[in-house]
Amino acid sequence: MINTEFTDRWAATVLDRLLGLGEPRSPGLSITRDLRISMADGVTLAGDHYRPTDVEHGPVVLVRTPYGKNNPLNAAYGLTLARRGLQVLVQDVRGTFGSTGEFEPFEHETEDGLATVAWLREQPWCDGRIGMAGASYVGYTQWAIAPYVDPKLSAVALGITSSNFRPTFYPGNSVSLQLALSWSSGIGTQEDRRPIWSRMAMRRKVAAAMSTLPAVRGDLAAIGKHVPFLTRVLEHAEPDDSYWDLLEHGADLPALNTPASLVAGWYDIFLTRQLRDFTALQQAGVPSRITVGPWWHGQFSSMPTMFRDQADWLAGHLLGDKAVLNRAPVRIFLQRADRWLDFEQWPVPATPTDFYADAEGRLRSEIPASEGIRAFHYDPADPTPIVGGAPLSVAGGQRDNRRTEARDDVLTYDTAPLTEDLDVIGDCSAEVFVRTDHDDADIFVRVCDVEPNGRSLNVIEGIRRLRKTDQPEDDLGTRRVRIELWPTAYRFLRGRRIRVQVSGGAFPNYIRNHQTGEPIATASYTVPGRTQILHSPDHPTKITLPVYTG
Repeated sequence: MINTEFTDRWAATVLDRLLGLGEPRSPGLSITRDLRISMADGVTLAGDHYRPTDVEHGPVVLVRTPYGKNNPLNAAYGLTLARRGLQVLVQDVRGTFGSTGEFEPFEHETEDGLATVAWLREQPWCDGRIGMAGASYVGYTQWAIAPYVDPKLSAVALGITSSNFRPTFYPGNSVSLQLALSWSSGIGTQEDRRPIWSRMAMRRKVAAAMSTLPAVRGDLAAIGKHVPFLTRVLEHAEPDDSYWDLLEHGADLPALNTPASLVAGWYDIFLTRQLRDFTALQQAGVPSRITVGPWWHGQFSSMPTMFRDQADWLAGHLLGDKAVLNRAPVRIFLQRADRWLDFEQWPVPATPTDFYADAEGRLRSEIPASEGIRAFHYDPADPTPIVGGAPLSVAGGQRDNRRTEARDDVLTYDTAPLTEDLDVIGDCSAEVFVRTDHDDADIFVRVCDVEPNGRSLNVIEGIRRLRKTDQPEDDLGTRRVRIELWPTAYRFLRGRRIRVQVSGGAFPNYIRNHQTGEPIATASYTVPGRTQILHSPDHPTKITLPVYTG
């Protein structure tokens, strides 16, 4: 049934203004609801077709979502892009909302996506050219088919997503518990009819359920029912587990040959891998660009930039509007300088600079001249908490870390007040020499910006889960721990200090290490233990920051 009601036109006009999309190029739009698309196994997928009223035949933008095609964010793609002259099909993925079958996250997106593209190309209103758009999981549905479809897609617009979700679920061989439980709880209840106060109460229950032991029962504690996806994440958490190979779609990037525009955030859960995707695309000669702003995952203030970027990219490649493509391939926001910088490539030219920790709690450019040891006592029954950073469904970004740093299970190292501004742009890392009471232990490193008033704001972080297979380098049990920290673009202002935290965890963003060697999914017992941090010429604990001088 064709729907051209006033409410759709009004909603489209409001969205245009909220997102800063400018004047529409098409006089109106029509919507055909609930088109049914059959898969080879009999499952039918539901989609809404948005069409500019002055377009009878042309390219189509495909948006495939597990969150409901009538969800305001997903409907916004149809409404706004149709007003920009593009047809759009917004489709519920298998097992969600209007589509039949069972929703098994990630497992059917390639075959169902390819079948949908084939169906689109058979429709009389499609000229064979297809682009895709969307963010997060909706971005993943693009990666799930873009490397494999033939003929190739005309363009992809990839918001806050990556070609491989495995590093996001398992950072540093740990588990992103807050992400896994929050998302599992969300998809487990998204089609329930609940009043707003019930949903608010559920958020509190999900937060409280992070402490559930064993962790595999967290969904029952949070929403009162089992969500198989959470179990799969926790039961397949070992680094050599091949179960999640299906999440990897970046191996064939050189053959992608599809123009790609990426939008990321400095505190987004997909940041590290998304930047690597972009670098691989550039090296393969794929027309591509990236925008990285000061956002966490789903932050509302990121939406206008993301929608404008995707609308311009798709109009440029599907409608021939090349003027909107005229910008640098890399556009990043330099935090604390409050300005955007343009570059031709990522990583940008910067000088890796080492900052060494010493036993007095200082962070200096010189390696400590003598041996020194500091230690903390980590108790997984009272895990070291985290504030800010890159969570899901709650506010992230920078937060005051002083309360966490005051705990006796956190070590800190400070530079002297900076005598001039220091710009850090690029990939960051840490190397920490440790001795632990137990083979199984976590090392968490966070770099903060300390203001003159003492407020300590997190900038980047990383974690590394040690296991028995991480063999010591000497008879004393010394282990060299290399930790990948987030990339960033950040100005440490003159008069401030750079601080490094070292601890045994950051709960609940990262699942606690029970230090017992039990499987992550079913671990129930906790054992406290001491971790020693070494500082010496032979054991130079340090962070490495890429210093940009312009």
